[in-house]
Amino acid sequence: MADKKIVLGLIGELAAGKTTIVYYLKERYGAASFRFSDPLRNTLDLYDLEISRDNMQNLSTVLRKQFGENLLAKAMAKQAKDSNKNLIVIDGVRRFTDIENLTKLPEFHLVYITADVKTRYERYISRDENAGDKNLTFEDFQAKEGAEADKQVPEVAKSAEFKIDNNGDFEKLNQQIEDILSKVSSE
Repeated sequence: MADKKIVLGLIGELAAGKTTIVYYLKERYGAASFRFSDPLRNTLDLYDLEISRDNMQNLSTVLRKQFGENLLAKAMAKQAKDSNKNLIVIDGVRRFTDIENLTKLPEFHLVYITADVKTRYERYISRDENAGDKNLTFEDFQAKEGAEADKQVPEVAKSAEFKIDNNGDFEKLNQQIEDILSKVSSE
């Protein structure tokens, strides 16, 4: 890895593999990672409210309405700036306002991760990250993808500098990550 600070923003559909990439980069390179959902999860936990996708979306909507659409993106950008790590991964880019704030960071690169919808559904229910996830039907999963939080993902993803196809195994995924790091490190 180069000595310069590199910031990778990850965008992708539900269960496309963003968190898997974060784990890989943390383990292999000691990357710092920040998730758009972390402040929401922390707030729900603080008030002893169920950490569910619906609750996070509702909280996000209230906060963005009250304090500005770019509130979470500003928090992610601040954490990235303040980090002393040379590799930073921001998980959960979703909106155009996210991009507006994050592209102001030097060495920011947007990476789009995608996979087949059936594959993503199986991953989603097996990881059971939020309350009720494992009981979700395929139809409910597809409806979640159309929720307010994810509506802009397809359009915002078009501005990604890199695309990762995560329909293969870990070896194929990791190789794509290494290729991206090689390109951004040599710039």
